[in-house]
Amino acid sequence: MEQQPIEPTPKRPIFKVIGILALLVIGVGGYFAWSMFFKPNVPATLTNKYLLVPSGSSLDQVLDSLNAGHFILDEKSFRMMAERLSYNGRGGRFEIAPGMSSFNLVKHLRSGKQAPVKVVLVNERLPEHIAAKVARFIEPDSLALVTLLNDTTYLDSIGMTPQTLLSMFIPNTYEFFWNTSPRKFMERMKKEHDRFWAAEGRDSLARSLGLSREEVYTVASIVERETNANSEKKRMAGVYLNRVEQGWPLQADPTLVFASRDWEARDLAKYKDLDSPYNTYKYPGLPPGPISMASIPSLDAVLNREPHKYMFFVAKGDGSGTHMFAETYDAHKVNIEVYKRNLIGRGLGL
Repeated sequence: MEQQPIEPTPKRPIFKVIGILALLVIGVGGYFAWSMFFKPNVPATLTNKYLLVPSGSSLDQVLDSLNAGHFILDEKSFRMMAERLSYNGRGGRFEIAPGMSSFNLVKHLRSGKQAPVKVVLVNERLPEHIAAKVARFIEPDSLALVTLLNDTTYLDSIGMTPQTLLSMFIPNTYEFFWNTSPRKFMERMKKEHDRFWAAEGRDSLARSLGLSREEVYTVASIVERETNANSEKKRMAGVYLNRVEQGWPLQADPTLVFASRDWEARDLAKYKDLDSPYNTYKYPGLPPGPISMASIPSLDAVLNREPHKYMFFVAKGDGSGTHMFAETYDAHKVNIEVYKRNLIGRGLGL
């Protein structure tokens, strides 16, 4: 008897529905995952690309910073990703790239990889000026920095006094993390200070002059405020060291400016009787410490001072910013007359 072929059982409509629903679930899940992981959550253009997250910030505070700086489009997406990746906040300065997804943004912030700031220290006159300058670039405010710089116990621990503290700072451009603490800032300055003196035989040169690091820096700070011309700094340093060796008062006008704190003073004669250890017209020898930061050319000029017998100098008055030097007071008086004639010739008078 011939067997009849078995007809295939037709698929039931319910299986089609289940298949469609499964695809929908996969699609929705895929879109949700894409939204969470890959969809851009940082705008394509940013007014400011650096996010500052204060130290100790919670996730809510990070979100406040993100929203305040218009760094994210969807707060919910970021929060969900942060919770999924166990990110609860981490202080620092972070560079944010336009178009980042929530996943990449959270990973970046969680990594703690900061964008450093550049702090330029050049010619500040007082430690509090340095604190104010640095506070413009790092998280601690100037009060926190000044408090540390006035802590005599701390200064003693790093071999400094309130008078010599300025000599700690070697002018340069330094990179720091934004959330650097005051102590970490000073640790870096101490390290740079020691590195500077250990290099190029500077410690040996100072010893050959019979001067400490701080004394070299003090002379250099006076040279720094006397002239901007690096070409004559070695000669000028020689004048001041000659005066020290001969037991003369330095009679350096910049020390009167420092003693009076009259930074814009033009007529300094009124300060020559000021009772201050920084008044080098009144007291012989070096002042107790630097009168400002000193540049590296000025420091090296003192260390490599020009050997000569000059004891006097006066500005040329010709607009060059340079000076005339003399061994005797009579020769110095002649140079003063040249200075006066040059001013008159330039229509400046006296």
